[in-house]
Amino acid sequence: MSRAIKRYIAVMALLLAVLLAAIAYVIISGYIARMLHPTHYAELVGECAAEFGVPRSVIFAVIKTESSFRPNAVSRAGATGLMQLMPDTFSWLLSKTGDEYTVEDLRDPAVNIRYGTMLLAVLYNEFGSWETALAAYNAGLNRVRIWLSDPEITKDGELVAIPYPETDNYVKKVAAAAAEYRRLYGFE
Repeated sequence: MSRAIKRYIAVMALLLAVLLAAIAYVIISGYIARMLHPTHYAELVGECAAEFGVPRSVIFAVIKTESSFRPNAVSRAGATGLMQLMPDTFSWLLSKTGDEYTVEDLRDPAVNIRYGTMLLAVLYNEFGSWETALAAYNAGLNRVRIWLSDPEITKDGELVAIPYPETDNYVKKVAAAAAEYRRLYGFE
């Protein structure tokens, strides 16, 4: 076999190895990304997304960020369940629906996702922006209303700066997770 043929075979073998490594990387990284961004409770999320007009990517991102998909999660402040609803907020939402649940029912994924999604819809309907709605989800509706009245941190009715670093980080984290859910699963 001539030297040129041996070189050609070596180059082709190297290119094939690089191609196979690239394919393996894409498959493995996609698998890992999906493991880090699960879609547990997909049927419940889909139903609530349709009922309240909230993108599935936003609902999944909030669940991932708030509880890492742990239905029994309870924060130090008392926020409960997958979407970490505060008891007072839950009571306020119940007063709008007339439903009768207890705070313990927030551990039920169906109840928690429904009312968490309802809250997201209420906040989005009030503010017209997912970033502002997420800020209100984290810091509270009244606090965001106060922020929006401050011309130092708003422009044209939109928050341009979030004065609480925790809330600012929260909004960025949920927005990034929502973008990843859209990329990975083709959600709206």
